[in-house]
Amino acid sequence: MFDLGATFLFGVTGALAGIKRGWDIVGVIALALVTGLGGGLIRDGLFIQDRTTPLLTNPAYIMMIAPAVVIAVWFSSRVHHFRRVIAVVDALGLGAYAAFGVQKSLLAGLPVPAAIFVGVVNAVGGGILRDLLSREEPLVFRPGQFYLLTAFAGAVTFVFCSVMLEQTANVSAIAAVALTFVFRLLTIVFNWRTAPVSSGTIFGGDPPGPDGPQKN
Repeated sequence: MFDLGATFLFGVTGALAGIKRGWDIVGVIALALVTGLGGGLIRDGLFIQDRTTPLLTNPAYIMMIAPAVVIAVWFSSRVHHFRRVIAVVDALGLGAYAAFGVQKSLLAGLPVPAAIFVGVVNAVGGGILRDLLSREEPLVFRPGQFYLLTAFAGAVTFVFCSVMLEQTANVSAIAAVALTFVFRLLTIVFNWRTAPVSSGTIFGGDPPGPDGPQKN
């Protein structure tokens, strides 16, 4: 359930990015597919090496892209709000993908540190592919509001709830999604930011630019 939800949410952000770039419907659908499925394919193909990844064998994942594109096209007239919309939708998808990535890694026998790493990659992988294909510098690597750190917090929360507190996977995932969403929104509202290493500081607090919040 959480994996399907994250696929849908990231599919929306990919479609919005394609519309923002002025692509046609083929490009928009392609970018939505890459963004929605990219993180999971990296997880299953590179780290877990699952030859029968459900992302391809279960048609529900690819079918989730259709409503994602429809919703993105529906809101296409509000293009000037896309950056903020993508940030909010990302906040929901981050925790879901981080939690599922950690859970699947633990079930595959990976140790906890490796499972957390795979969960973070699962969460941010689709967004990185989205930015690269749309010829944007991957914002996850740029100074800005916390993004990768937010996914890391979600992955750690899932491990803490499932392994330390021995909660069910669903309860742990809900906790991870809730914490990640709230943490991400707080970074946007209060403009908590990282700073370039060359500046001699780790965190900065410059106000967001006219295009809205940046992420990291």
